[in-house]
Amino acid sequence: MNFTLSSSSLEFACSSVEGLRSANAKLLMSKPILRVSDCIKSHCAQASYPCARKVVMSSHLMPRHLERSFVGKKQLEEPRRKLDFVRTLLIDNYDSYTYNIYQELSVINGVPPVVVQNDEWTWKEICDFLYEEGAFDNIVISPGPGSPTCPADIGICLQVLLECWDVPVLGVCLGHQALGYVHGARIVHADEPVHGRLSEIEHNGCRLFDDIPSGWNSGFKVVRYHSLVIDAESLPEQLIPIAWTLSDNTLTGAYGSQAQQDNLDSISRRLKNENCWLCSHANGIQSRKVLMGVMHATRPHYGVQFHPESVATCYGKQIFKNFREITEDYWLRMRSPRINDKKFCNAGKSDLQFLVMGKHMPPVIPLSSKIVLAPMQVPHTGRLFREVPENGQLVNGTGVRHYGEASASRQLEYDVDKNGFGILDMVNLKPVSAAYKFLKLRWRKFDNLASQVGGARNIFSELYGKNKAENTFWLDSSSTEKGRARFSLMGGKGGSLWKQVTYRLSDHSDEASKYGGHLLVEDAKGSISSTYLDEGFFNFLEKELLSFCYDEKDYEGLPFDFYGGFIGYIGYDLKVECGAVSNLHKSRTPDACFFFADNLVVIDHEFDDVYILSIYEGNATKSTWLDDTEQKLVSLKASETVKLDKNDSHAAKIPTFNAGFCFEKSKEQYTSDVENCLKYIKDGESYELCLTTQTRKSVGEIDSLGLYLHLREKNPAPYAAWLNFSKENLCICSSSPERFLRLDRNSVLEAKPIKGTVARGATLEEDQRLKLQLQYSEKDQAENLMIVDLLRNDLGRVCEPGSVHVPRLMDVESYETVHTMVSTIHGKKRSNVSAVDCVKAAFPGGSMTGAPKLRSMELLDSIESCSRGIYSGSIGFFSYNQTFDLNIVIRTVVIHEGEASIGAGGAIVALSNPEDEYEEMILKTRAPTKAVMEFQ
Repeated sequence: MNFTLSSSSLEFACSSVEGLRSANAKLLMSKPILRVSDCIKSHCAQASYPCARKVVMSSHLMPRHLERSFVGKKQLEEPRRKLDFVRTLLIDNYDSYTYNIYQELSVINGVPPVVVQNDEWTWKEICDFLYEEGAFDNIVISPGPGSPTCPADIGICLQVLLECWDVPVLGVCLGHQALGYVHGARIVHADEPVHGRLSEIEHNGCRLFDDIPSGWNSGFKVVRYHSLVIDAESLPEQLIPIAWTLSDNTLTGAYGSQAQQDNLDSISRRLKNENCWLCSHANGIQSRKVLMGVMHATRPHYGVQFHPESVATCYGKQIFKNFREITEDYWLRMRSPRINDKKFCNAGKSDLQFLVMGKHMPPVIPLSSKIVLAPMQVPHTGRLFREVPENGQLVNGTGVRHYGEASASRQLEYDVDKNGFGILDMVNLKPVSAAYKFLKLRWRKFDNLASQVGGARNIFSELYGKNKAENTFWLDSSSTEKGRARFSLMGGKGGSLWKQVTYRLSDHSDEASKYGGHLLVEDAKGSISSTYLDEGFFNFLEKELLSFCYDEKDYEGLPFDFYGGFIGYIGYDLKVECGAVSNLHKSRTPDACFFFADNLVVIDHEFDDVYILSIYEGNATKSTWLDDTEQKLVSLKASETVKLDKNDSHAAKIPTFNAGFCFEKSKEQYTSDVENCLKYIKDGESYELCLTTQTRKSVGEIDSLGLYLHLREKNPAPYAAWLNFSKENLCICSSSPERFLRLDRNSVLEAKPIKGTVARGATLEEDQRLKLQLQYSEKDQAENLMIVDLLRNDLGRVCEPGSVHVPRLMDVESYETVHTMVSTIHGKKRSNVSAVDCVKAAFPGGSMTGAPKLRSMELLDSIESCSRGIYSGSIGFFSYNQTFDLNIVIRTVVIHEGEASIGAGGAIVALSNPEDEYEEMILKTRAPTKAVMEFQ
């Protein structure tokens, strides 16, 4: 059913939206972020779709429903009731934890907040949405890098805190500091920067801390990420301290005596009184106790220095729930003429009209679903409006499409904003291109074959190892311990659909085209075409994936998620397509390189099975590749496998460590860089900076495949990889233990960041001691927690509200040469988000950048002396059915034009020691450099 939404009234204008609101309804939105000013096209929409019905809405918390209603001479009053949902304006200070707040508020408020960055809306726009449209019930100001004293860091937030005295506001971390600063408090350096560490908190019992314990051993522990604080001694009269860290010493000053404690209890009782907003001011906090929360004496404004949204904060959800209740009670209690005189009902105003068009809603939404709508949000529509055929179906990524009618469907166009989110253009509808490929998949399975033929190494060597293994790939689960990785994928130059795509960003000095680049495509016949991509590589990749149609029945019975598609790498410098401001350095290697693999072999290490798969266009002649490969596998025997003598002849060598390798920076330069990072952290510019460097060695015409086989033997890893791009004179030998991001066919996203590394011990006792030392290291726990919260944020941008969770936090995994601290984050992808959207929301992996990500990448670019290139990027696949699995490129040898390069580094946090950081960087180069030296 077609209808239009408008936020110019307090009531629904027609009955066609029955069931749209429900107290416990799960929100299914097309996009959680919608810039209203980009969608003021209602006159065009109404002209094109005259049958659209109109539904008008605005804030349900603003009281007008029973205005001027009487029974006899008695005026009716609205009942004071709890409301179905609360709508929040979430102002993002370019932080990497904002979408953790978004996820929490989506569930607690009953509707997702609208997120805008602190320089995205003008003050006039905010006023219009708050006071003319009644679009929001409260405001939350996010954390962020920098200081509230810097206009570029805080944006519009100070004016919001100063002018919006009658709207509930909650400031978190930087938002808390802004609340203090705007009313005259001083912002100073904390005695000690605290990032990713926990503190016990005591509070005064105000409404924000309802049902939350206080004090020693109460269980109220919070995560802190800050270097700056509000100077408690500078608090003005109108700001009331409400929470502090605990101290080993007893309280002094105002809270030292019993009489003064009784006064505090009195204040707490008054704060709990629903009808009281005026409160006394309390001073005299002992200097060792750090101020953790303030509230305004006469305004519904609150601030907390800690991070309630962190996965490790106790009672964080309760704080957001309490803020919702504060908001509800505030609006239901306020009956002033100023509120009632607001012009919320402008019958002729259509600025916030949105159209939802098309006969058929996507099949992912049951007809019984109830959808909660806020003025700037629309029902979950999906990308493609289409009819679902009764007989069979083909799927193209996000949509269901009839085999013969793909070109007749209409596509809903998306623009992707700088945060990786699509902003819906409701009017710009145009026909989908007819350039669709209808793929068919054929496959065969060979039970228990892998071990009979000598395993993955022998299979790859026999099928693809000849001719220097040119133009081949091998995503190699060489460490197959349970719970890590299960499948290995391998292949070479294939059938008619095979191609290689190579992408290079434009020169960074060309400001007009810094997001574009040059794409070379070589097809199966050897023809090469060159194209300039104005919109970048990710846009190209998304269009390619959306151009495939397929039958889901083709891969029923396959236990893995790759059935053909793109296999290759994404270089670190593609961060400029994911929100980074710029690249200061130019990569020596291509910024992205992929094969389109139409023939491949898959090995299931858990069950020892081998699969061979081939995809082809529906009208193409079937190839003989399956038959030929089956014959090779059947005839292959372990005793006949070609063995590379270099592995055996060089394995016994014990080379001088790093012999022949030259580091880009000396020890003095690297430790100086660490000191610079610590200064940035102390000044609040970052919480964590993942500093890296590279070491290089000339290797000439080295046997790259032999080197990789040696590396995988000496340092097996679950996300290892071999890639050979012969035309680029480029080979990648990776022994990565870290998964960046995975999307499976059930739309579940998984990230597995590693932060915290220590060498294995020489004896069993020493090894166990080192493992426990890592597990209980406060520094390593802080590093890991910061990146876990960052990855939760990145997944939260593209996942369903409430679905992001952490099933494993700070586990220690052991590998051949090191112990590492690993966490696992899961989330359920929203159905209107593509695979490429997910990658753009999280790339580069947070474990290689630090947090907040955007500011940290900018700082690291200025500190590091060259491009990271392939290192710190990702290797993996994008399947034609919109699944993907990508690693983090670490512990990797990149061989390019006769030179081997290895990147390494570590996370710099406030607790870092420059000498220790240098030693950790050296440790991480040990396995790959040793493999090179042994093999040569």
